[in-house]
Amino acid sequence: MLDKKVKKILIFSLAYYPNFVGGAEVAIKEITDRLSPEEFEFHMITLRFDSKLPRTEKVGNVIVHRIGFSRPSPTIQDLKKFPLFLNKYWFQFVTPFIASRLHREYHFDGIWAMMAHSCGIPAGMFKTLHPEVTYLLTLQEGDPPRYIERLALPVWPLFKRGFTKADGLQCISHFLLAWGRRMGFAGHAEVIPNGVDARHFAHAHTEKEISSMREKLSKNPGDIFLVTTSRLVHKNGIDDVIRALQLMPDNIQFLVYGIGPSESMLKHLAKELGLISRVHFKGQLQHPDIPLVFSACDIFIRPSRSEGMGNSFIEAMVAGLPVIGTQEGGIADFLFDAKRNPDTETTGWAVDKDSPKQIAEAVQDIVAHPEKAKEVTITAKKMVQEKYDWTIITKQMQSLFATLGI
Repeated sequence: MLDKKVKKILIFSLAYYPNFVGGAEVAIKEITDRLSPEEFEFHMITLRFDSKLPRTEKVGNVIVHRIGFSRPSPTIQDLKKFPLFLNKYWFQFVTPFIASRLHREYHFDGIWAMMAHSCGIPAGMFKTLHPEVTYLLTLQEGDPPRYIERLALPVWPLFKRGFTKADGLQCISHFLLAWGRRMGFAGHAEVIPNGVDARHFAHAHTEKEISSMREKLSKNPGDIFLVTTSRLVHKNGIDDVIRALQLMPDNIQFLVYGIGPSESMLKHLAKELGLISRVHFKGQLQHPDIPLVFSACDIFIRPSRSEGMGNSFIEAMVAGLPVIGTQEGGIADFLFDAKRNPDTETTGWAVDKDSPKQIAEAVQDIVAHPEKAKEVTITAKKMVQEKYDWTIITKQMQSLFATLGI
């Protein structure tokens, strides 16, 4: 019997572990780590950023080839400065040729572009050069599509080619699937969402562990902690939560985990509104530490103005926290509100974007009706365990690879 051929896939991703990791990068690692190296060999072209990182190394099941401008131990602010700010543009036009060189060496069966902006452009160019290689495009974007399209106007024909040259399309939400179709993709498409390590996030911490975390967070008896894990950018609506605190009792406080360009503005807003003692900016939280922090908090909140999907929502759900969010973009696929979605089992509290008043009302409803909140969190946790565990998502991705002939 002939040995089964190992399928070789080249991934295009702007960033990857260990630095500047977001939902897209988590998805790549969670999926590739679960696929057998006897069946798949993954390579990746990504930006280096940090000159201390090797140009080539194996991270999990992915052989990572790092390119671009770099400097020692850059911060997220450094990415906007010379020369690192050039990387995103440079990547789009150099990557197809580096990919072609790697293809001559490894003979890839497929390429996998993580997000249309900015990986669809080099993937579409590579596909033009190598039409025999199957091209899968994943849409993971969190920014509004119209905003992304405006950014892409200077290279519009190449941006469109990233969609139209793809052989397959994977979208993490129905919202992004509709965008992909509108951009001209006409082939095989599937909605396969991001997932969560359900066992890790549903882990039952001991009372001693939870008590220790509450003490670390300076949580006093009677305090209600709202918590968010997100990039500090306008689209995530963190400013609306701060404004909503004015409408809530003093025992309700807000823990903000994350970094981003809006951080100084948000801190200024909290100070301006006299809420600096109730809004706690905690910086970046390492992914393995999130479940314990969640166990010491009471409500997860992120009133996004746009969202491709939002991994943090399903992480909070499976951890057993009540969730408040909008139903913008892909959030509508899994956050179902009792009033807005009466025909579906309730999984959270939905508010309109830009509505601090509705946020305050949702918090008050959760606090005033603990039994109702418990029932909703049980439903939400069950939904995530049945539909969004990474093991389930990986099987769906493996099936998609097979459908595309990879």
